[in-house]
Amino acid sequence: MINKIFLRLLNILINIFDYPNKQKVIKFFKNYFGKNDLIIIDIGAHKGETIDLFIDNFHISNIIAFEPNSKLYHQLKKKYDNKKLLLFNNGVGIKNEQKELNIMQDSSSSTFNELNKDTNYYKKKQKILNLFSSKNDLMKNKEKVSILNLSEVIFKNNINSIDILKIDTEGFEFNVLQGLSINDFQKIKMIYFEHHYDLMIKKGYNFSDINDLLNKNNFYKKYKIKMSFRKSFEYIYENSQK
Repeated sequence: MINKIFLRLLNILINIFDYPNKQKVIKFFKNYFGKNDLIIIDIGAHKGETIDLFIDNFHISNIIAFEPNSKLYHQLKKKYDNKKLLLFNNGVGIKNEQKELNIMQDSSSSTFNELNKDTNYYKKKQKILNLFSSKNDLMKNKEKVSILNLSEVIFKNNINSIDILKIDTEGFEFNVLQGLSINDFQKIKMIYFEHHYDLMIKKGYNFSDINDLLNKNNFYKKYKIKMSFRKSFEYIYENSQK
């Protein structure tokens, strides 16, 4: 119980420190989109932090969101019951398949990837999160999840234009992007994603792989900002043909 309270307080603190960064991201998008009605795809919706950010600051036509953690998915269903939101209890990747989601004590760190427990970052995070707990592992449990291919979702839902594709999947971002067809890349105006440099997550790719894939599809980096207390950055890439 004490550890749960500590985790909540820690998340509140991180959100406070992240607030200036989020305001800069909002300003960037406002300068680009103005007062246009936006169609947004949010992959890795978590507890709706980014959804709230967009709803509070922009005119929203539609949001398509994905959250693989079933507990968080049901919370989101309840929270956004009357909003313009199409919500999937799925992950997104290269192809349709079943994968195990590693659900972490800090739910925002849940990942489809293996963890490297020998890294200093993992050990440091383990010490902090377990200050008031006897647990030794950052992981709570595993959950089997259906992974969807994003291009198939776009086709089945007749989506012809996407203003912002947001991806926060804890080391699975490249997999998400690899599942997009060339034609569907061209439907997107902005791609907003997070990338970790801490090596705690075994991603199997480098940032350069994401950059090369995006450049190949005419997306170029327009914005970069470091996240508080983490070896992670947020990036925004723009479709140069839009």
